[in-house]
Amino acid sequence: MGTPKALLDYRGETFLDRLIRVLGAVSDPVIVVLGYHADQIRAAACGSATMVVNPRPERGQLSSLQTGVAALPAGTEGFAFIPMDCPTVREDTITRLAEAFTCRTPGTEFVIPRLGDKRGHPVFAARPIVDELLALPEDGKASDVVHRHVPQTQYVDVDDPGILADIDDRASYEKLLETLT
Repeated sequence: MGTPKALLDYRGETFLDRLIRVLGAVSDPVIVVLGYHADQIRAAACGSATMVVNPRPERGQLSSLQTGVAALPAGTEGFAFIPMDCPTVREDTITRLAEAFTCRTPGTEFVIPRLGDKRGHPVFAARPIVDELLALPEDGKASDVVHRHVPQTQYVDVDDPGILADIDDRASYEKLLETLT
């Protein structure tokens, strides 16, 4: 990419600052997990968030998620997670998901957005999920935990392609920029 994904621009904000802002409207604290380029990203952040560093970012996304959930304050009833390369989810979608999570029926462990038959981000999860995520082996995936709880999952149908966005490389970023012009 030539720069850390967190510092790429989307509609006048970095991916990082946009996600801090939109998640901060429904969540306190917002925890950002840093890995490579941690000092550069931390120095550039404008939003208010708790920054934690994944000591082994080479292990991948799961290790970052585990670092983040390990930093949750005691008594936290739930949390949401979203990869940094998914910056285009709409604010009203996040609000709807947060409201659905707050009003979920007892026993619901996940609230997940869905567009057609595709599930996306952010994923909202109940506190008991933390232990399952932390117990995953290095080669595990968060989706393993999600799939175990399909019967305890509430899907929220949205008309927001941003829940599926995945800006993984220069070509996907350029395509995103083209949609803004």
